Amino acid sequence: MAKTKQRFVLEFEKPIVNLEQKIAEMREYAAASHLDLEEDIKRLEKKAAELRREIYMNLSRWQRVQLARHPQRPYSLDYIERMCDYFEELHGDRRFSDDKAIVAGLAKIDDFSVVIVGQQKGRDTKENLYRNFGMPHPEGYRKALRIMELAAKFNKPIITLIDTPGAFPGIGAEERGQAEAIAYNLLRMARLPVPIINVIIGEGASGGALGIGVGDRILMSENGWYSVISPEGCAAILWRDASHAPQAAEAMKVTAPDLLRFGIIDEIIKEPEGGAHNDPDLAARFVKEAVLKHLKELIKIPTDKLLEQRLEKFAKMGAWKE
Repeated sequence: MAKTKQRFVLEFEKPIVNLEQKIAEMREYAAASHLDLEEDIKRLEKKAAELRREIYMNLSRWQRVQLARHPQRPYSLDYIERMCDYFEELHGDRRFSDDKAIVAGLAKIDDFSVVIVGQQKGRDTKENLYRNFGMPHPEGYRKALRIMELAAKFNKPIITLIDTPGAFPGIGAEERGQAEAIAYNLLRMARLPVPIINVIIGEGASGGALGIGVGDRILMSENGWYSVISPEGCAAILWRDASHAPQAAEAMKVTAPDLLRFGIIDEIIKEPEGGAHNDPDLAARFVKEAVLKHLKELIKIPTDKLLEQRLEKFAKMGAWKE
């Protein structure tokens, strides 16, 4: 008999889950006792739907951060599997090794031949160790750039899927030039002569995200977050206490609506109610539709104009008036 996948419940979701359990118990009792409880069940289902809408329409910034980290949320390979008609993964940076925290390769999405680069987390401890918890080493960024330059050589658009708690901060990564690898990616991506679409599908932390995050369009899933540092990291610096992370998230304004308002991202991609993990197929369909829409626009722009607009886009970020 197949094992039922256990649902992971966040603290703010518990009232919904408790109500759903009560409905399930009533259905079981009605079936066992042959009582007609359909009206009561419908009333509770309506109450659950209203509660669900109320909670998910009024999420705090910290609650969105928690959703972005949900262990059952779809990752890059989940999106690639659902969005692409074809995907051939390519490996290695031709210098050191193949970083499993970065997946990259040739793909086809409907009529478009593209190159996809994504950051990949694991589902369990074994897989997380294999994927290094989605934290790339310098060889991961060098692999990403090698394959993006291949895209430029063959005139293929690039799609990057961003989902990382940050670049790996270990000694080995620093010895192999972590900062240089990220910085060089920024330099080269700014000038690659093909359309680039960045999609933040979950966490977008610091330079780890930016290392594959320079492009012509920056799209962001409704419950993703994107910032120079994690809320916990910010709290540890400002308050010397990571437990202030919810307060830091509010101050930092890390969510998609904030970033759209600041002009950092170009579009918020809708998620299924309750988050992408509740319906990965629908979540992937929303991402695919958004990517295709922007691809159709970008391929019409002449290369020199495309590069000019890309540089201007990033030059305007962080500007302010006295």
